[in-house]
Amino acid sequence: MSVKNCRVCGNRFFQGALLQYKNMPKVAQFLPEKGKLKSDKGVNLRVYQCSGCGLVQLDSGPVPYYKEVIRAVGFSREMMNFRQKQFASLIDKFSLKGKKVIEIGCGCGEYLSIMQECGVQAYGLEYSRLSVARCIKNGLKASRGFIRGSTEKLKYAPFDAFYILSFLEHLPDPNSVLRGIFNNLRDGAVGLVEVPNFDMILRNKIFSEFMTDHLFYFTKETLATALRLNGFRVIECNQVWRDYIISAVVKKGERLDLADFYKYQVKLKNEVEGYLRRFKNKKVAIWGAGHQALAVIALLNLSGKIQYVIDSAPFKQGKFTPATHIPIVAPDILKLEPPDAVIIMAAGYSNEVARIIRKKFDGSIDIAIFRDYGLEII
Repeated sequence: MSVKNCRVCGNRFFQGALLQYKNMPKVAQFLPEKGKLKSDKGVNLRVYQCSGCGLVQLDSGPVPYYKEVIRAVGFSREMMNFRQKQFASLIDKFSLKGKKVIEIGCGCGEYLSIMQECGVQAYGLEYSRLSVARCIKNGLKASRGFIRGSTEKLKYAPFDAFYILSFLEHLPDPNSVLRGIFNNLRDGAVGLVEVPNFDMILRNKIFSEFMTDHLFYFTKETLATALRLNGFRVIECNQVWRDYIISAVVKKGERLDLADFYKYQVKLKNEVEGYLRRFKNKKVAIWGAGHQALAVIALLNLSGKIQYVIDSAPFKQGKFTPATHIPIVAPDILKLEPPDAVIIMAAGYSNEVARIIRKKFDGSIDIAIFRDYGLEII
């Protein structure tokens, strides 16, 4: 059964395939031997684009061996030299010496061995038993496994960094894998994510790049979207290896700490209460019934301490502040029932309001402006 929705963002594909190729190779690995040629049949490929995030992808399922990483890079001295420099730079830039780094889909350890030589605690995760056995035989720390979901617990976690190279595009559920990686990282961990460069494929019209093994065809934009949707902040994203590869350096998104908001609220509350004490048994008004003013009135518990709230918007006049139930009135009240003081809570309009009060109403009214940094007496 063909896929109808984007595997990353969940939106529907644009109607109609972008491309349809007939009699394509069924696999790009585990090629048929002579005795199997009669049973080897071509398949049809349909290439679609998500109408939401724009990611280009096949509508078919993965190849049977999609959990395994099969590489021929060990035969390229040039590629191995590139990786040595790349890994060393990453380790130096993010101070990863001696820290725990995991490769997701480490194959036979071609890159894992380089990472280990760079002075980190290098770990690998690989589904193929034979590949894991080969890694261990060569003195590498590799475990057999595959991330099936966000709750997957990896051996030796949490990690300080991860890398996943030319593997994400094979996976039918990249969100689960990325979220599983996310949940096995320390706060502030970094990562290196690489996929084939569809931007370059588009530029050069390389029609032969479509194959059953690659379910996804990422541009820099769609890769960044997939990473952000799964909790990663993209630090940099470049085209490398003669533009054949998109290489993204990411950082694990962290939960914000907003504890200082409470401290700042207490500070402003004390300032406002100190100002109100100057007018004990006298009348104090607030100018502004916008959302910030309404929130401040409630959070600082000003009910019963403010005579009324002034606002220029007619549709607010005659109403009451929610939660605190202070009457909202028109500016003319400053002539009919002038207060002793007005606290202006009008955000970007506060200076304008102060000028209006000075020009049109009683000049003896004490004025304070509720600023972001505190209460300003003017």
